[in-house]
This record gives sequence, C-alpha cells and structure tokens, in this order.
Amino acid sequence: MTDRSAPSTGDPRLDLVAGSITLRRGRIEFVHPRDPAALLYEEDVAADEAYPPYWAELWPSGIELAYAVSAQDWRDVPVLELGCGLGLPSIAAALAGARVLATDRSADAVTFAAVNAESNGVSVETAVCSWADPAPLIDRGPWRLVLASDVLYGQRNVDELLTLLPQLVGDDGEAWITDPQRPLTNEFLEAATATWHCVEATPSRLPQIQIIRLGGPPRPGRSTS
Repeated sequence: MTDRSAPSTGDPRLDLVAGSITLRRGRIEFVHPRDPAALLYEEDVAADEAYPPYWAELWPSGIELAYAVSAQDWRDVPVLELGCGLGLPSIAAALAGARVLATDRSADAVTFAAVNAESNGVSVETAVCSWADPAPLIDRGPWRLVLASDVLYGQRNVDELLTLLPQLVGDDGEAWITDPQRPLTNEFLEAATATWHCVEATPSRLPQIQIIRLGGPPRPGRSTS
C-alpha cells in the first residue's frame, strides 16, 4: 500500500491522503480523509457517539476483503457491500466484473466510494441505507455475494446482521465478512452456525484478520434472529 498527501483544505473531508493497494490482479487507487477524528461534529455529539466516522479510516480488514474478492471472476454477479466506507471491496468486485451496490449509513462514505470507483474506471452504484431500515436492499435482492469488513464491533451490529444477512443472500449466495477477531465475533459465529448451511472462518494474509464465509440460506426450522 502507498500513500500520497494532497494539499490541506479548510474542510476535513477534503483534506485528503491518496493511496493504492495491490490486488491479486491489478491495483486500486483511492483517497480518504487525512484525519478522520476531524470529521466529528461538535453540534451533534450524540450522533458521533452512536455512529463514529469509522468509514473514513483505511482499515486492514477492508484491504484484506478487497484482496480476497479479487481472486475470483464475478462477471455479471450482483454484489452488495454493507458499511462500504471507502469502497475498496466494492471496487475490487467491480474490477472483477460484478454489478455492485455499495451502501453505508453515511452519505460521505458513499460519496468517497463513488469517487474512488470512478478513479479506477469502474461503475459502482451507491446508496445511503441503515441496517435498521434495510427494505431497499432486500427489495433489490437476492444477492449472490454480500460483503462487509470489520463490522462486528458492537452488539447492535451483531444483532442486526444476524437478522439482515439471511434476508439478503440468495439460495446459491454467500456473505463474506473480514474481521480482526473482535470480542463479539465468537458470539456471531455461534449464532450463524445455528442457522446457516455453511460457516467457515479462515485466515487472511494477516494472521489477526479472518475471512468469515456464510454459505447458503438459513437451515429450515431454525431461527434467524
């Protein structure tokens, strides 16, 4: 990965660092805010505490998910990314031929994902969407591949994903989640194992980050919440 600094501006969203990552095939060029902490809004402290601007960080889990996605041909496959942040996994899927929808609850995040996709010469559709109100994502499904990186860091996220993912993934689909072994990860895996046909956790290139793959729809007669 490489980083290049852009000139500082008065708006922290426009004070950017440029970088690139190497995929199995090709590279992704991207930009992200230099100082994510500067994106906190003093006039809405409650919102910042509930949903910090994590989207602006360059997370290793996002890099590893993009690298894993780039290993396959996803030509014409419908792919959905949840909590897309800077959009690196979505861009990797689009470079591999997928039809991608990148989503985040932050409007700034989906803007960066779209700009980064355009700079790599691919088209990625974006949408602002909350997991608590996922009807637009469910209506667009089922999805062959659902992606998320480093999203198991809070009980709310774990609970919402356990309910949401079965509603998104098609009969022949999968969900891929990269995770740096957060404290709630085992709880998520235990609950997922009780409902999904296949649950697999394998190491990525970084030993502390695993790739969780959920395969197929939930088992008949099992609860999904």
